[in-house]
Order: sequence, then C-alpha cells, then structure tokens
Amino acid sequence: MISPSQKLQKVLAQAGLGSRRAMEELVRAGRVTVNGEPAHIGARVGSSDVIRVEGRLVRAAEVQRAPRVLLYHKPEGEIVSRDDPAGRASVFDRLPPLRGARWLAVGRLDYNTSGLLILTSDGELANRMMHPRYGLEREYAVRVRGKLSGDQIARLRSGIELGDGNVHCESVADGGGEGANRWYRIVIREGRNRVVRRLFEALGLTVSRLMRVRYGPVALPPRLKRGQYVELPPREVRELLAALGPLPAAAHPSSLPLLPKGEGKPSSPLATRERGGGEGIARPVTARARREIPGRPRPRQAR
Repeated sequence: MISPSQKLQKVLAQAGLGSRRAMEELVRAGRVTVNGEPAHIGARVGSSDVIRVEGRLVRAAEVQRAPRVLLYHKPEGEIVSRDDPAGRASVFDRLPPLRGARWLAVGRLDYNTSGLLILTSDGELANRMMHPRYGLEREYAVRVRGKLSGDQIARLRSGIELGDGNVHCESVADGGGEGANRWYRIVIREGRNRVVRRLFEALGLTVSRLMRVRYGPVALPPRLKRGQYVELPPREVRELLAALGPLPAAAHPSSLPLLPKGEGKPSSPLATRERGGGEGIARPVTARARREIPGRPRPRQAR
C-alpha cells in the first residue's frame, strides 16, 4: 500500500506514469485529482486517498508490483519457442522458473542468430517494446562474405523492397574484417522474420554470422557469455521504464519508483551513446551474469 504522507508526484511516478517532472506538469495542468479535488504540487497522499490521472484510477497495488526483466545471450542453435515438433533446444530451457506467470520474449531471434534476447514477466511491457507503433531500434552485428559497396550502403539506408514491404536501415557502419568476411553494424526499426538476412540477400550478399547487440535502450552486456542470463535489478528496471516512457493507460500495473541515478561508474546494461560517435552506435556496459547450466553441450556455431 501507499505509505502515509508520500508526495503525490512520487506516487504517480511509482505507478509507471512517467518521470516526476512529467507528473508535476500533469498536476499543474489540472489533470490529477485527489479524492475528487484538483491536486496541487507538494500534496501528500496516503493509502486511503483516491488518486485519478485523467480519470484513470491509480491504485496502491500499482506501486508494489514490478515486472521482472531478463537479458539472455542467445547462442546459435536455440529456438525462441516452447513448442517445436523437431525437438530442438529452446531458450526457455535455460531460464529460471517464474511463479504464477511465464517468461515472454521481446521479439524473436531465429535459430542461427545469436545475441540479446529480452524476456519479461509483463505482457504490456513486452508489447510496448515490440509494437511497430513505437519503432524501437534494433542494432545488429552482421558478418557477410564480401564487402558492401557505396551504392549498396546507400540502398540499405534509403530502403529495399522485400516481399512484405520496404525496409531501410537507420545507420550502417563498417566494423572491419579480414579476408572474405567483413563485419557491419546496422540499426533498423523492424522486427519482421529474417529481415536482416533478407536485406543482405537482396543485395546478393550472404550473411555468415548475425548477432543482435541492442534492442531499444538495452544493450547486450559484454561480459554476458552465450547461454547466460542476467536479471535486471530494480534500479535498472526503473531506468528501462523511464527510457520507454509511460505505458498505455490500460497497461498492467508493473513498475517501480523512479529514483535519481547514482553517481560513479555505470553498471547498467542500458545502452548509452558514445559522444561524437558518427553512426550513433550504443556502448553497452557490464552486468553480472548467471552461470550456464552445467552439463549441457554448447550449440554448434552457425557456418
């Protein structure tokens, strides 16, 4: 329950409706009421108060519940599904049990694609990150046989017509390489099936390795090995929710108080941008990982 004498702005932020500053603006605009009366900045509320934001009731339970969020480093050779007639290994085989709920994957990675897979206990959060309406960026490291020409890079940026519509890259950066293989970093806002591979196939190039390194504001922690997962602590869940902005009004209550960020060296896997980084590639930072499940063979590398 809401503890006695909490500031109204804090309670609203705890309900996942936005930052405290955004909540202050709502109060000033007269869009927040307490017990049927317009609220004011600095008002204090308790568990018995009835708070509404634009007519929506803010319940005390909304402050208590929080989504759980896992970052999983998916290896090649696993599917993102619980049911596979072929009996292939699933990412869900490695995850910790979840009482009263199930892990929901935020987007998918195909069998031969590795990298960042976000999983959550909250359906609305998953939908907020996946829905095309919000257009979250997905960043991939792509190894191809051959080198992109200037014209091909221009086509990726301007858009390529695929069988299910036009797709373009927000950015394309040369990642180097030797011999026949070369790495590129691309950023797209699409989650269609095999979309990255199909983009390069349309250019006559074969993708020999594909790895997702960022999804929206979340980057793959560099110390998270293949087959490992890390659960975001509450502070980093708050950062994720703040970065995404308020969930729709009908969203399942599932957030925590937004607290000021601490000082010192960052430890969050939330992506931060390199200053002056031309293509805007996100710089992931570290996170503590769980150990791989012992006794399970590592999936074969995609060739």
